[in-house]
Amino acid sequence: MNWSLLVDNLTNPALLFFCLGIFAVQVKSDLEIPATSGKFISLYLLFSIGFNGGQELAHSHFSFEIVNTILFSIALASIIPVYVFFFMKKKLGTENAGAIAAAYGSVSAVTFVTAISFLEQHFTPFDGHMVAILAFMEAPAIIVGVLLIKYFSKNNESNISMFSLVRHAITNGSVLLILGSLVIGYIASDQQANGIKPFTTDLFKGFLAIFLLDMGITSGQKLKSFFEHGWFTSASAAMFALVNGSVVAIISGAITPVAGNRFLLAVLAASASYIAVPAAMKIAVPKANPGIYLPMALAVTFPINITIGLPLYFYLITLF
Repeated sequence: MNWSLLVDNLTNPALLFFCLGIFAVQVKSDLEIPATSGKFISLYLLFSIGFNGGQELAHSHFSFEIVNTILFSIALASIIPVYVFFFMKKKLGTENAGAIAAAYGSVSAVTFVTAISFLEQHFTPFDGHMVAILAFMEAPAIIVGVLLIKYFSKNNESNISMFSLVRHAITNGSVLLILGSLVIGYIASDQQANGIKPFTTDLFKGFLAIFLLDMGITSGQKLKSFFEHGWFTSASAAMFALVNGSVVAIISGAITPVAGNRFLLAVLAASASYIAVPAAMKIAVPKANPGIYLPMALAVTFPINITIGLPLYFYLITLF
C-alpha cells in the first residue's frame, strides 16, 4: 500500500480537528460547538455539495453509465442491510439488528463530504451525478431494514405504513436539502453560480474542519457508553466499513471507469447513517436501542473511514 496516502490523510487539518474534538472530551474540556452553529454548518455543507454537484451535472451528458451507477447504488443500499441484519440478529435481537442494517445500508453525508475533500486534495475529478447517488441510497436501506424487522419480529408493534416510511425518508431534512440544492445548481447558469462561488466553494474546507471538530466532540461523548456493549459491536462496525468499502472499490470498475466516481461509491458503501436512519427508526422501530446503532456509526465507522478507509479505498481503485 502507498503509505504516503495514509500519512497525507492523517495530517489533513479537517481530520486533525476531529481528533481534537475527541481529545477535548477525554480531558474533560468545556470546548463545544453551539448546537445552532453545528446545525447551520451541516446545512451549509449539504447545500454546497448539492449545488456544486448540480452545476457539474448540468455540464454532463446523459449516459447509460449514469443509469447503471444509480441502479448499482440502489442495489447496494438494498443488499448491504440484508447481510448486516443476519450477522447482528443472533447477538442483538431483531429490532436492533434491523436498525443497524438500515444504518449501514444508508449513507453518511459527512463522510461523503470528507471524501470529496480527499479527492480534491489528490486532484481526482468525479461526476456531478454522484451527489444524486448519495440521496438515492437513503430511502431503500431504511425500507429494507424495517421490512426485515416486520418479517422476523413476532412482537413488532410498529404499525407505520410503507408510504409514511418512504415519505419520511425522502423528506428528511438532509436528503431534501441536498436534492433541492442539486436541482437549483442544475438550473442556475454559470454566471449566476459564479455570483455565489465564494460562499459555495471557497469557505467549504474551513466549515468542514469546524464541523469535524463538532463530530469529534460528539463521538468522544458516546465512546464510553458504546464500549460497554463489548467488542462485538466495535469490531462489527469496523468490519462493515472496511469490507463494504473495499469490495465496492474493487468491483465498481465494472460500473464506471472514472476513478473519482468509483471512490465515492466505495465511500458510500462503507459509510453508515447517523442522521436520517436514527430519525426514521425512532418513528418506525421505537424498541431499537439508539445507544447501540448510533455509536456504531458515529464513534467507530466514521473515524475508521476517514482515517484508514479513504486511503485504502483509493489505493484499491488504483490496483483494480
